[in-house]
Amino acid sequence: MNMDALLNPTVSPANKSSSAPARRTILIIDDTEDWRSLIAESLTLCGFRALTAAEGLTGLRMAEEHRPDLVICDVHMPKLDGYGTLQALREQETTAGIPFIFLSGATEKGDVRRGMELGADDYLTKPFTQKELNAAIQTRFEKQAKWQSQSDRKFEELRENLTLTLPHELRTPLSGILGVAGLMIDDYANMPPEDVLESARFIQLAASRLHRLIENFLLYSQIELMADGAKRIGGHGSAAPVMVQEVVTEVARRLATRHKREGDLLLKLEPAGLLIPAENLAKIVEELVDNAFKFSEPGRPVRVAATVADNTLRLCVTDQGRGLTSEQIHRIGPHRQFDRKVFEQQGAGLGLVIAKRLTEWLGGQFSVVSTPGQETVVQAAFALPGI
Repeated sequence: MNMDALLNPTVSPANKSSSAPARRTILIIDDTEDWRSLIAESLTLCGFRALTAAEGLTGLRMAEEHRPDLVICDVHMPKLDGYGTLQALREQETTAGIPFIFLSGATEKGDVRRGMELGADDYLTKPFTQKELNAAIQTRFEKQAKWQSQSDRKFEELRENLTLTLPHELRTPLSGILGVAGLMIDDYANMPPEDVLESARFIQLAASRLHRLIENFLLYSQIELMADGAKRIGGHGSAAPVMVQEVVTEVARRLATRHKREGDLLLKLEPAGLLIPAENLAKIVEELVDNAFKFSEPGRPVRVAATVADNTLRLCVTDQGRGLTSEQIHRIGPHRQFDRKVFEQQGAGLGLVIAKRLTEWLGGQFSVVSTPGQETVVQAAFALPGI
């Protein structure tokens, strides 16, 4: 084992401050004392706080206690090896996000591949130079900083979108329900039957809007929880095939009636059966068709097609509405509504992302192709049974 290779004279104290943020903590887990000491000394010279553990169990306890910024861990160790150490760290919420670098021998390429599959961020092959060590550490911290920046930006966008849309979407139907109900209570004795019926219809419509908003919030939360648990039902969610024509026709016509655009709906559905829950298929169709009506003008067609080719069912909803830019398609996400300040629109920005997540959870593929101001085609594709 060439220990001298670690201390590369090309790395001088003059550049150590530029390659290492001050006092970041790095945990070294290695059963070879010489390697632990050398790596710890090298990291200390570069301005890091170095912690050491002789095997995985001790390393886990130290990681939970000190929450290091990075873990460098050997693959082969007694009691608990590097694989077990990595897996245990990833299973704990407090340590799951800590960057992890494996140490391996030159002849252990298969071990490295297995470690990367388990979630390691990088690896170093012994012997290595101080320059290689610094480069691996710097790369990990830069990638972590980039990920954190992206995460913070997405959180800020989500916060702004929730602040903009949620109060309005909750208050508008609720205020209408309370206002009309109050008028009915105050003047019920003098209201003609047709006014009572009209008021009741208004209350029902506003309550339905509020109910759908709440249901979408709950559904999206459930989908995300299932996605975090890596659960996907694929083609095993239904005991018998669901007839796509029947489900799509019923949902699409109901939505056309709701939007008072029965004449704009064009259906072209080939017969097919899918092994997915009917309610899930109906929800996908509902969100896609509702969006198509919502974001296109009356008098313009909304086409709903189901075609079969190459053992795949492709469900396409096409409208000639406002459309989306390629950047907006890339940014489709929860509670995000594009150009809301310019265009008045209902909803909390969950419909499209629910359809996307639900399609993917069911084992399908989801895509959006749009030319702003001309046409938008949203497709959900599923493998047919037996494939």
